Formats: sequence, structure tokens, C-alpha cells
Amino acid sequence: MTAQTAKARQSSRQLRTDITRDPATIEQAQRLRYEVFSAEYGSDLGATTPGIDADAYDTLCDHLIVIDSRTGNLIATTRVLPESRIREVSEFYSAGEFDLSALASLSGSVAELGRTCVHPDYRNGATISLLWATLAEYLIRHGIDYLIGCASIGMSDGGHKAWRIANHLQATYLADESFRVTPLRELPHLTNAPATDRPVDVPPLIRAYMRLGARVCGAPCWDPEFRCADLLVLLEVDNLAARYSRHFMGRAS
Repeated sequence: MTAQTAKARQSSRQLRTDITRDPATIEQAQRLRYEVFSAEYGSDLGATTPGIDADAYDTLCDHLIVIDSRTGNLIATTRVLPESRIREVSEFYSAGEFDLSALASLSGSVAELGRTCVHPDYRNGATISLLWATLAEYLIRHGIDYLIGCASIGMSDGGHKAWRIANHLQATYLADESFRVTPLRELPHLTNAPATDRPVDVPPLIRAYMRLGARVCGAPCWDPEFRCADLLVLLEVDNLAARYSRHFMGRAS
């Protein structure tokens, strides 16, 4: 066992996961989201309460969280909205960024993943694996067939990095034609993008989506409020990457 592996395993034993709709815990998640997203995207997120990233979807979602048992701090979160709960908001959050009509014919249960973030001090394999393990158990337990969500890429450099990542993901992980969606606000094309042969630096959370078996459903959308580029990703739960599926389903049984 390498020192890095041993450290990751030790770290994972100090973390615990939960699924909650408790308002006080959700507020902790909203504060973490604001801290992470405002720093990464250089935006106030349109927050109505200082320091809190909140919207109408939060009360309808199940919130998956990771907590550091040593400090009690919430250090990672994501939220899941089953389609059975969208009556109060009329549509999934991602419908505000993409024309989802191509997905209307999906046969099976659909849920939306959103607002995924991890505190910078905990961005390692142990934390992300625990978050995805909790997600996989949730999907299997609730009989979810398809998971959709927006994967965000920062635009602090004017969009050069976002376009490189988006082009790479579309070339490597593009969904079948029947799953393609259209952005409502196209990401502006760059005419002066610098040439580079550097490897594409895909954000860790998006890499994790792809390892789970997710696919990109088309071109990116420009999100002016968050100052980022969003890609719609879709995961067919039956097609979870084999090594994740075996591990997670074993835990869920």
C-alpha cells in the first residue's frame, strides 16, 4: 500500500455521509455552496441572503452531504430532485438552461443532480468517492433510471479553458443522438483562442461524473449569474461503470 493510498483510507474513516431534508443542515450546505461557488466563479450568485446560495429547489430536494467527524463541519454536498417533486417548480432546474424536449421520451424514472461542491481542503479521492457512493445507493434504492444535471466550468480566463474542456468532453463522452439537448444561451465562441498542446484539465467533479458512466448531451450553455459554462450530463443508472456499480450495489444491498 502506498503512503497516498493509506492517507486516503485514513481520511475516509474520518468522514461520514448522510441524506437529509433538515432545514438547519440544508443551510450549512447552502453556506458551503456560496463559499465555494462565489470563490470559483467570481460571482455573488444572485444571493438574496449574504453568504447563502439558495433557491426554490432546495426544499424539494434530498441533500447528500459529507461531514468531517472530527470537526462536525459539512465539507461536501450535492442535491437530488426526483421528477415526482417538480410540480411546485414546474420543471427541472436545468430546463432553465437547456431545451430538454429530447429527454421527454425517456422511459423510466428521472432525477436531477445539482449544486455539487466540495470544500477545497477535502478535494481528494476519499471525499468524492464517499459522496458518489451515497449517490449510487440513493439512485438504486429509489429506482432511478436516469440522472441528469449541469456540470459547471469556470470562465475566469474569458472562456478559453471552458471551450477546451467542453470540446474534449463532447469528443470523448458525447451521448447518443436521442439524448442531445440544445442550450438556451449558447456559450460565446472565441475567435482568438490561444493555440496550446497542453493536456485538457478537466475539473475533478466532472471527471468523476464520466467515471460513473455519464455522458455529455451536447454543447455548453452560458450561465451569466454564476459566470460559468454548463454542460448537461446524463447518467443511465444501469450503465454505471462496472467497478463503481459492483462496489456501490454491494453496499446498498
